[in-house]
Amino acid sequence: MTEAVMGARPSAVAPRQFYVWMAGTCFLIAVLGFLPTYWMPLAKGSFKAEPMVHVHGIVMFAWVTFFFTQTRLVAQGKILAHRTWGMLGISIITAMAFIVTAVTSLRLAQAALPGQPAAIVREVRAFTWVTMGALAFIVPVFTLAIVKLKDSETHKRLILLMTISMLGAPIARWFLFAAPPPDPNAPPWPAGLPVIGAPPMLIAISAALIGDILLFVAMAYDWRTRGKVHPVYLIGGAIMLLMHVTMAQVGDSAAWQSVAVAIGRLAVAG
Repeated sequence: MTEAVMGARPSAVAPRQFYVWMAGTCFLIAVLGFLPTYWMPLAKGSFKAEPMVHVHGIVMFAWVTFFFTQTRLVAQGKILAHRTWGMLGISIITAMAFIVTAVTSLRLAQAALPGQPAAIVREVRAFTWVTMGALAFIVPVFTLAIVKLKDSETHKRLILLMTISMLGAPIARWFLFAAPPPDPNAPPWPAGLPVIGAPPMLIAISAALIGDILLFVAMAYDWRTRGKVHPVYLIGGAIMLLMHVTMAQVGDSAAWQSVAVAIGRLAVAG
């Protein structure tokens, strides 16, 4: 490993190490973010959810693990291994697209059951834009990263940008963990119906923007080492930020509410 790194050009080694640190940071955020609301309850046997929710967790954790491992391989000069394992990344993102859609569709189908509180149903449908909007960003960015495989400077920035866009979910879990307990005087949920709910949009937006700090770290590193910021961060980053700050408006729009109803019917049809 040492020989591989020492054999690389000094100017190439530093950026590789930077991306290892960035991937490691994303990995830690993902693990620590889900620690209080998923990993710890799961270890205690108190986390109850449908099997597909666990599959969703495995797939998301697989991605951050894969991303960190891939950046380590590049930093060690093991480019052939990096490219060989790249096919696994395609499988993970494909699985992510299906499982995120499936979980979202299930929640929307539960919200569509007769008797569910109308105000809560609208909130659930609005919040699904957070997950489906993220997927609408992840898939094209990853596809472009595959197209740009031979352009390593663009490829690695696209993968990093895509991973940063996922960090809002684990960060938001700490907001929820610190939230006050439910009101004990609240009216009971309608009998026979699954309990549904959605975090406030403010939490989702705040968490996403905290994660976006890593984008500005990457941009600052580009500016310091290249004298300019790569277009991936300027264009892709701008799109990501715009999507994050407009979550509430899009989710509450009549257009998205109608789309959410259609997504919910997928679970019913399945």
